[in-house]
Amino acid sequence: MITFSVSGAFLVGLMGAGHCIGMCGGLVGAFSQQLPQTRQQNILLSQLQFILSYNLGRILSYTLAGALVGGSASLLGTLFSIDIYLISLRIIAGAMMIATGLYIAQIWSGVVQIERLGKLLWRMLSPLAKRLLPIKNLRQAFIAGTLWGWLPCGLVYSTLTWAVAANSAQQGAMIMAAFGLGTLPALVSVGVAAELFARFVQQRAVRLISGLILVSFGIQTLYIAFSQLN
Repeated sequence: MITFSVSGAFLVGLMGAGHCIGMCGGLVGAFSQQLPQTRQQNILLSQLQFILSYNLGRILSYTLAGALVGGSASLLGTLFSIDIYLISLRIIAGAMMIATGLYIAQIWSGVVQIERLGKLLWRMLSPLAKRLLPIKNLRQAFIAGTLWGWLPCGLVYSTLTWAVAANSAQQGAMIMAAFGLGTLPALVSVGVAAELFARFVQQRAVRLISGLILVSFGIQTLYIAFSQLN
């Protein structure tokens, strides 16, 4: 289950590039334009340093969120019948894995509706994030990333359900870190090779195959969960 969740989480981040660029690409683009000016020959290197610092902060937020929900699930498990509790979590995770696969395959986009759940939290964090602009140093870039990591995103919330089902802070963190690393190519390539990368992951065959792989992960997860009911 965990192996599939970690690899599945990475695949969601990687193949969700279109959604990532739509959600965060504008932020990263605006972010890049506000970076400190450097000598012409160092512009690309400087931008990469700042963008990587920003994304490191963002991935750290995902990892902490995964550890938090995975650890909380583990603690709550002591209050319930552990077998039924874990089976319930696996059923939810399997269903969300299927929904995410259908979204990536462009068959059904219902999973993005759960982005509404995070809008209240983002409303509180958004003023803090905007206060960091313009970015003047790598430390500010990192802090900005940790704040923007809480931007409402259906793919993030879907993957968090897998972290919950992992029933472990460490494994939940691994799942969300894998998701964050999967998103890295899309967001680091913004302004550099974004068009080429986005064109590849948006190909119908690529999205369909990736989505169906995730659906198969979800079906297997459900099969294991329902088998444990017997």
